[in-house]
Amino acid sequence: MKVVHIVTFILLVVGGLNWGLVGVGAGDVVTRYLGDSIASVVFILVGLGAVVELFTHKKTCKECTASTSTGM
Repeated sequence: MKVVHIVTFILLVVGGLNWGLVGVGAGDVVTRYLGDSIASVVFILVGLGAVVELFTHKKTCKECTASTSTGM
């Protein structure tokens, strides 16, 4: 499960950074460097990574599974 967590984390970072760059007007970096076809595959993987993280985050996150909450 650790490998899945690492892969989903990397995919979410790539997707988040790409959307951040789109937001500031730098364009779609993934499509620019990988082309339309491969970028579509990357975006599907980012979406799947988000779904996996949505359902497994609470079990794998140290902050979410801590017995005492000191923050929010």
